[in-house]
Amino acid sequence: MIDVSKDHAIGIDIGGTNTKYGIVNHRGQIIFEGSMKTDIHENVADFIDALYNTLKPEIDKFKDINIVGIGVGAPNGNFYTGNIEYAPNLKWVGVVPLAKLISEKFGIPAKLTNDANAAAIGEMMYGAARGMKDFIMITLGTGVGSGIVANGELILGHDGFAGELGHTIVVPGGRKHTKTGALGSLEAYASATGVTITAKEYLTGTDEASVLRETPLEELDSKLVFDAAIAGDILSKRVFATTGDILGMALANFVMFSSPQAIILFGGLTKAGDILMKPIKESMERNLLPIFRDKVQLIFSELKESDSAILGASALVWDR
Repeated sequence: MIDVSKDHAIGIDIGGTNTKYGIVNHRGQIIFEGSMKTDIHENVADFIDALYNTLKPEIDKFKDINIVGIGVGAPNGNFYTGNIEYAPNLKWVGVVPLAKLISEKFGIPAKLTNDANAAAIGEMMYGAARGMKDFIMITLGTGVGSGIVANGELILGHDGFAGELGHTIVVPGGRKHTKTGALGSLEAYASATGVTITAKEYLTGTDEASVLRETPLEELDSKLVFDAAIAGDILSKRVFATTGDILGMALANFVMFSSPQAIILFGGLTKAGDILMKPIKESMERNLLPIFRDKVQLIFSELKESDSAILGASALVWDR
C-alpha cells in the first residue's frame, strides 16, 4: 500500500514576470516555496533548465518524500494538450509543449492548465470556495484572469480555452489592449495596468488637484494610485470608483451567464479593499435582473496571493 503521507506534488505558477513554485503535500500544505524570473529567459529551453537547476537541489533536501507529479498553471495553458498556446505576455512564441518538456527534464509526470483555472482549483480545494459547486474566480493583477466552476466542474470548453472573461468587451470601441489589439476589453480597464491608464487619463484630461501630480506620468503605477486613494486623494478614489463600476457591470453579465453562488476576487488589486469592492458590488447589483439580485456572494480570496495558483496547480496531480 502506498503511504500517501509521503506523496507530494510540485505546483508551479508561471507569470509573465515571475514564476512561483512550491512542494505541496496531499493536504494542501506547502512545505517549500520560492520564485524565479520568467522574463529573463528568451526561450523555453533556458527557462526549464533554470527551473530544474533551482528546484532539484530543494527537492533533494527532502529525503523522505515522494514527488508523484508536477502541476503547472500558465497563461494560455491548455489542459487537454499540455501546451502553452500563443500567450501574449510570455516571450515564448507560438505553441510550446510545456508539460512534455518539464516532464522530460524532471523525469516526473506533468500536467498544465490556465493560470486562472489553477487559482480557481486552489480556491475550491483549500480556500473560500470550499464546498461550493458553482463559483467564478476573477484574478485582478497585471491582467484579468478567470476560472469558472459549474456543477463542481471547471469549465474548459471543447478546446481547453473557455472562460477568458478578461477579454470580453465591456466598452464597445473603447480602450485598445496593447497585447491583443482588442478595443474595450475588461482587462484594459479592470487590471492593475488599467487602473494606471485610467489615472493618467484623469490627470491629463482634468485640472483636478491630486497628489499623483507630484509623480511623473511615466513613473505612475497602480500602487501609487492605491496609496493615494487610501490617503484620501479624491481623484485616486474616482479612479477606483470607475474601475469598480466597469468591473461590476462585467460581473453582472457573468452572473446572468452561469448563476454562481459566489464570485471570488483574487490578486494584487484586491488590496484596495472597500475602495474597490463597494463600487463593484453596487454596479453588479444595479446591472442584474431582479431574479439574480442579492443572491451572489462577492468575496475576496482566503488564500495568500502566492499560494492559490501553486495549490491549484499542484492539485492537478491528485486527479481530484
